[in-house]
Amino acid sequence: MTAEFPPDRRKSYMEMAEIYFWTTTINQWQKLLLDDAFKDIIIQSLDFLSDAGKIDVFGFVIMPNHLHLIWRALEMNGKETPQGSFLKYTAHEFRKKLYKEDPNQLDKFKVNAHNKYYEFWQRDPLAIHLYTKDVAFQKLHYSHYNPLAEHWNLAKDPSDYIYSSAKFYEQGIKSFAFLKDLREEF
Repeated sequence: MTAEFPPDRRKSYMEMAEIYFWTTTINQWQKLLLDDAFKDIIIQSLDFLSDAGKIDVFGFVIMPNHLHLIWRALEMNGKETPQGSFLKYTAHEFRKKLYKEDPNQLDKFKVNAHNKYYEFWQRDPLAIHLYTKDVAFQKLHYSHYNPLAEHWNLAKDPSDYIYSSAKFYEQGIKSFAFLKDLREEF
């Protein structure tokens, strides 16, 4: 069996211009994203990077402690990868919001590191290259049905969950300007 990740690359490695299923998790699986205001920070970051021509987003779901994206990095954002910019921006915004509104919760994200005081995202997100239509749509389906899982029970139907691309694919309703249609890619 061939290893999914070459040994010299991190599991988060993404080639530019390729479509990936990408999962990142809140540090220690904390449910920071239960609050919609934190989900909105993620949406703002995706909007910005999409408008700047740095990414294409084909599908997503934001869960209470993680998110799944089907996306493509198009070009660097200065010296950073788009995914690096996404993680950095959202972490800074999470910190500012918690500092202002709930300093006790901010303490839950403290780390003992020389280059930062807080860590909101676990290191090395998972990136899976979507090399076929079948794999891509399996990951899209998985993402859309994540909120319905028994341990989450966030919605009865995928299109009922607001922080997802399911409504776009099931009903043709585009609630997020950054969304592009994965069906046009394969």
